[in-house]
Amino acid sequence: MLDRIKLKATFNTDLLKCDVANLNDDDWVRHFNTQYYTGMWAVVPLRSVGGSSKRIYPDPTSDDFRDTEILNRCPGVKAVLPFFQCELRTVRFLKLTAGSGIREHKDDNLAHEDEMVRFHIPVITNPEVGFYLNRERVNMAEGECWYLDFNLPHYVDNRSTEDRIHLVVDCYVNDWVTSLLLDNSSTTPDHSRSPPQS
Repeated sequence: MLDRIKLKATFNTDLLKCDVANLNDDDWVRHFNTQYYTGMWAVVPLRSVGGSSKRIYPDPTSDDFRDTEILNRCPGVKAVLPFFQCELRTVRFLKLTAGSGIREHKDDNLAHEDEMVRFHIPVITNPEVGFYLNRERVNMAEGECWYLDFNLPHYVDNRSTEDRIHLVVDCYVNDWVTSLLLDNSSTTPDHSRSPPQS
């Protein structure tokens, strides 16, 4: 499986941006891994362990994932989720504020071969936001949907003057997920065996 796959599907970011605009300040929970980032990295849990709107960690040892009350206030997200014909784990908005960065790190057991995958849908972004996987830049535009192998080192640098916000969906792998990734692999450049760029 490639380390990054851009799906052919795209989503209406106007609706997702309305969801974001309607969030309250206290819906955002600062990420607990403060050593991983500079500036501000925050999360709104829409589906989480136990359905808690304050539980941002997608605990891989848990199988008790439920919608949070905030999801009911996000019709744009609710319109997107039926696309994923698999069992969902967590669904979250992730915000990296202007001028902030996420340091290089890995997320264990988060790739197709681990039976758990993560999809990113950029809601608000711009060309001055750099997302790097295995030291190769991944150019993700608003409304696109990407699978990324997060077992590999990755980091983000928001050098822009606006917050970057992604909708992030974690799923259990089933036949639909596998077929989706294989079907979309042919239209995605293969960087999985490229030498890292310094």
